[in-house]
Amino acid sequence: MNTTGNTILITGGATGIGLALAEAFLDAGNEVIICGRRENRLLEAKSQFPMLHTLNCDVVGAENRRNLMEEVLSKFPKLNMLVNNAGIQREIDFRKGAEALEGENEIEVNLQAPVHLSALFIPHLMQQREAAILNVSSGLAFIPIAIMPLYCATKAALHSFSLALRRQLRNTSIKVFEIIPPTVDTELDKGRRDARGQTDRGIDPREVARETMPALQADEYEIAIGQAQFIRKGSREDPEGTFQRMNSRW
Repeated sequence: MNTTGNTILITGGATGIGLALAEAFLDAGNEVIICGRRENRLLEAKSQFPMLHTLNCDVVGAENRRNLMEEVLSKFPKLNMLVNNAGIQREIDFRKGAEALEGENEIEVNLQAPVHLSALFIPHLMQQREAAILNVSSGLAFIPIAIMPLYCATKAALHSFSLALRRQLRNTSIKVFEIIPPTVDTELDKGRRDARGQTDRGIDPREVARETMPALQADEYEIAIGQAQFIRKGSREDPEGTFQRMNSRW
């Protein structure tokens, strides 16, 4: 995949992995659009990287996603890369019953949104000479952490979706990549990490971007980074043992 001269949309691009990818793509000579639901974060990202294009949007809701697609394609008709990065992570205790599910919808944000956005953009992307969809999953797609059951389940589903979509699109101009990070030092679960007394903050999101860029150029379709490589390997070689070790504190 050519990593320069592209027009790229990154969902959840104002912070964390999304912003790190945006910076790396800008440095490589791409036009980058980030979208997010927090206007203040978008303004901060724009002040840090003035070449960024920003859109205030929420990927929750089919109408919001259709509006995003229409706005992006009207303003950036050369768009040829979609990065499905927006996500949320929650601790959910099912012993509390249905009330545990109240609050933000991980299934819609982490799975339904990237599936729908992919479907919306694919007809346009197929018309481009070279195009790509990048889905940001997680090492937890392969071995779950019990305290975050829906997050892990949505990332496992996103991994499966990426495999199937790659197969479906193999004879088109669209390449489907999956970025598989380990724990990353972002806002995603920082509050709960503090509450748990978790000292391992994870890797810097810029490390995810640094490893992603050459992997894209080499057409490495599953980009497992750092500890995620060992989780993926453990899921094949010793799934029960790896699960027990990862969940020993729960």
